[in-house]
Amino acid sequence: MNPELVEQITKLIYEKLKSQIVVTDEQTSSEVEVKFWNHNADGQSHPSASDNYQPIKEKMQQTLQDDIEDINLESKPVIGIESPFDKDELESLISKTPARIGVGRAGLRPKTNTWLKFRYDHAAAVDAVYGDVNPGLLESLSLFKVNTKVADKEIYVRRPDFGRKLSEEAKQLITQKCQKAPTVQIIVSDGLSSKAIDENLEDVYLSLNQALQALGLHVGTPFFIEKGRVAAMDDVGELLKPKVIVYLIGERPGLVSAESLSAYLCYEPRIGTIEADRMVVSNIHKGGIPPVEAGAYLGTVIQKILKYQASGVSLVQKEQ
Repeated sequence: MNPELVEQITKLIYEKLKSQIVVTDEQTSSEVEVKFWNHNADGQSHPSASDNYQPIKEKMQQTLQDDIEDINLESKPVIGIESPFDKDELESLISKTPARIGVGRAGLRPKTNTWLKFRYDHAAAVDAVYGDVNPGLLESLSLFKVNTKVADKEIYVRRPDFGRKLSEEAKQLITQKCQKAPTVQIIVSDGLSSKAIDENLEDVYLSLNQALQALGLHVGTPFFIEKGRVAAMDDVGELLKPKVIVYLIGERPGLVSAESLSAYLCYEPRIGTIEADRMVVSNIHKGGIPPVEAGAYLGTVIQKILKYQASGVSLVQKEQ
């Protein structure tokens, strides 16, 4: 997606979110105004032109209205069962979930179309796990690549513990290239779905960076961990000592979506951090949480983590 369009969409989302949150400075607890800047003008940071904002907003609202009208014109969901007991109720259930319900059968077996769709979705899930992230995408986002202790995908699937530890070469490279003690450190990993990164990373990443810049937070040097697990952030925490780590990683694919992305967040992760101290925003893809919206929302979550100096269960307890 065009970075300028991502910036405008992020503004629209923030317009909605900032009415629900209070932005405070961590030290003074005074209210801070959120400002958006145009980072593409002459290489300098200048206030965005307001006359460009309203037309885009109106266009997005019209597009949303058109989408709603298209949805209303769609045909009723297809039912594979002949003469169902309660057709209206079954149609209602099918319309509310992508799960395979009411598909019918041919004798003891699924119908041909149902079986072919199942095989297709299963193949997509396998490809997501064993595929590789497009190197051009990583290059375009200036993400250098490091590895865990995993040698290949078979070991990655069978030995999750290997994916939680960085290789010695990775530790050296991160130490050499990354800024130390940033407020926010962004990490990306293919995890169990390379397709999730290919399809969603650019929009989430650009939107998240725009939100963090608007909040005036110091962001460290981002990078990509190949064949990583969530707990690999603990090794990074030990090396770089960031306040917050945002870990964008491909989710385990299912038979409905093989391109779902998750964002794990943790306050000062270190070796020995327990899972209860992590938090996650999951189901980020075109059929779940829109990637651009997810990036903007992550900015508000990071605000909250920094304000309470906690994440996960500890954050929930401090908010009460």
